[in-house]
Amino acid sequence: MPHRSVFFVSDGTGITAETFGNAILAQFETKLHHIRLPFVDTVDKAHQVVRQINHAAEIDGARPIVFTTLVNMEVLSVLQASCHGMLLDMFGMFVHPLEKELGLKSNHRIGRFSDASKSKEYHDRIEAINFSLAHDDGQSNRDLEQSDVILVGVSRSGKTPTSLYLAMQYGLKASNYPLIPEDFERRQLPPALMPHKGKIFGLTIQPERLSEIRNERRPNSRYASLDNCRMEVSEAEGMMRRTGIRWLSTTTKSIEEIATTILQEIHPGRLTY
Repeated sequence: MPHRSVFFVSDGTGITAETFGNAILAQFETKLHHIRLPFVDTVDKAHQVVRQINHAAEIDGARPIVFTTLVNMEVLSVLQASCHGMLLDMFGMFVHPLEKELGLKSNHRIGRFSDASKSKEYHDRIEAINFSLAHDDGQSNRDLEQSDVILVGVSRSGKTPTSLYLAMQYGLKASNYPLIPEDFERRQLPPALMPHKGKIFGLTIQPERLSEIRNERRPNSRYASLDNCRMEVSEAEGMMRRTGIRWLSTTTKSIEEIATTILQEIHPGRLTY
């Protein structure tokens, strides 16, 4: 297959176009050169985009694929009239049929994040991110009752990235606590967590993978040794079973898969999209 380019063109951040486009392209075993072109909100910028797309078509010897979420019809019409790419107007594919089905006119709002300063949901998301950072790695026991979910597991099992993803993507206040040798000696979860057992979700990981991850951080240490990792994982999983909390292995799962499983199990009272 010849070298080929894919463009993500938007009058906003381009996140929607890129996320949706990549989800579709993932169905094909091919490598494409990705170019994101955000904030294309004037006719002049649209003409610049057309020149870039047409140049790529000439260099590649194949027409580029162009995913667009342009809302401004005047800007979009420039691409429709002049670009030498395969143009996939994602809003046109879905918004217009929905307008007809719902009997409503779309507000043609540019960007998911427009007027963010006036949005309660946006401020809730920022608050959730700050909360999750303050309650990362067991830093604070304050306001735990405000947590939507509390993640527990051994160090480097994926708690921090999952917490931040839940905060950034869904506006959830996620705390996380590492299980440490003192917890294993007591054979109990940290006492501060017990009143909030219904919000707790456990993460575990295969010892071999855990050892690899820890060796990247502290090579040749007891912390990273396979024997120690086996002991910690065994103790942590035993504690989760005894306590009766839900848990999963993160070994082969993406952050998105982990977060989706947690949402299915915990059922938090509020979600921000």
